[in-house]
Amino acid sequence: MNAPAKSQLTALLSVSDKTGVLEFARSLQALGIGLLSTGGTAKLLADAGLPVTEVAEHTGFPEMLDGRVKTLHPTIHGGLLARRDLPEHMAAIEKHGIATIDLLVVNLYPFEATVAKPGCTLEDAIENIDIGGPAMVRSAAKNWKDVAVLTDAAQYPQVLTELQAEGVVSTATKFALSVAAFNRISNYDAAISDYLSSLQPDGSRAAFPAQSNARFVKLQDLRYGENPHQSAAFYRDLHPAPGSLVTAKQLQGKELSYNNIADADAAWECVKSFDVPTCVIVKHANPCGVAIGANAAEAYAKAFKTDPTSAFGGIIAFNCELDGAGAALVAKQFVEVLMAPSFTPEALAAFAAKPNTRVLQIALPPGGATDWEQGRNAQDVKRVGSGLLIQTADNRGMTRAELKCVTAKQPTPAQLDDLLFAWKVAKYVKSNAIVFCGDGMTLGVGAGQMSRIDSARIASIKAGNAGLTLQGSVVASDAFFPFRDGLDVVIDQGATCVIQPGGSMRDDEVINAANERGIAMVLTGVRHFRH
Repeated sequence: MNAPAKSQLTALLSVSDKTGVLEFARSLQALGIGLLSTGGTAKLLADAGLPVTEVAEHTGFPEMLDGRVKTLHPTIHGGLLARRDLPEHMAAIEKHGIATIDLLVVNLYPFEATVAKPGCTLEDAIENIDIGGPAMVRSAAKNWKDVAVLTDAAQYPQVLTELQAEGVVSTATKFALSVAAFNRISNYDAAISDYLSSLQPDGSRAAFPAQSNARFVKLQDLRYGENPHQSAAFYRDLHPAPGSLVTAKQLQGKELSYNNIADADAAWECVKSFDVPTCVIVKHANPCGVAIGANAAEAYAKAFKTDPTSAFGGIIAFNCELDGAGAALVAKQFVEVLMAPSFTPEALAAFAAKPNTRVLQIALPPGGATDWEQGRNAQDVKRVGSGLLIQTADNRGMTRAELKCVTAKQPTPAQLDDLLFAWKVAKYVKSNAIVFCGDGMTLGVGAGQMSRIDSARIASIKAGNAGLTLQGSVVASDAFFPFRDGLDVVIDQGATCVIQPGGSMRDDEVINAANERGIAMVLTGVRHFRH
């Protein structure tokens, strides 16, 4: 075996993704650090003229089984695991001619990328499960006080800076690298478990694997949770979708609270469902005002009219750029959180005098505003006692062609536009939900009641409090009317057109009531409960 002399540090480099590794190796060699490497990485370094010892030469044992076995050897793991502060460890490796390894640079076979490819076979997946890499990473990470383990090219600059300045990697950095390494191994193993647990006998993949391995990265600790006696933190998906709330850049304002984030998500998800300039105002997880307009200012003015009282201290989201004119209107009110894809300098200036207002910029997905679906969750998760409820997210849209008119009276084209608008809003209102709309704006929102009749009454009361008339309005109900009484309430308040899923045992009774009262009714066949 040909162990590097220990008058110098030794680095072992074995990477699948070779981004930046040649430049990093050159810098290590310039510092007098000996280089060990494997397979393709060793060839890359040697072809570049760097003095490198191939692992097979170092261990005295050739690679075998098509490369499955190359670093699984005591010479490698002894060099990584030996504690420099324990004489018995050092004596043991000296007895067996094992040299210590001080830096390990490893990234793993691209399992996640492989299984994400269309047509990936089980054989492809299995061959991209790394064995030696994770074993080395775990050994080095366990012995973090003596070994710096790098699992991502983004870590190269900091390590190199410390080596160039001090000749060693700091203890703090080595510990941080160890934590990152164990996190990488955890995520890697979880991805393998997710894939294999989802496989069906016919080779297809189940939507819900036999074991769920959720991975999230903490963004920040929060002052408290929903209430001051609860502690809380904010996490993001391991790979967040573009255009989602967790990608927001806070431009100004106080730190976000737990409730700010929850309400901001409700507002952002709602506003993304519209493809024309739209404003959504949310209070306590429910939209209290939603409107479309020719621009941000018009959309906000209409949304605010729905419920000025509830809008006080609300969460406001725009799906379009907020300009100075729109910001001037919003700035007249107390706003907790303001969100938009972009802000003009004039808009930001309007809020400079309100430093406590939290202003969030959420960049559009790469495809622009027409590609909002990229930022939607594929699944929803709810915690229950010692368990989880997991479901596919309610991302079901509705087109005009899918609506089924079941009454003698037909809705006009303008009413159909308002019906679809109301249906989108109702999807984001807590059940039971009744939403009155007209002219591209909400007029009254009834949310979260145990009785649909009560939601209808509350929606009409809200409209009255705001001085809005419901005569000629349209109404969306997130679920069917179980009896005609709920329908009679909204008609009594002035509704002339209703959109609802249908599916009740008493649909005929409700449809007959609509015909009797002379209104139009369309069915969607889709329910939007939101608990």
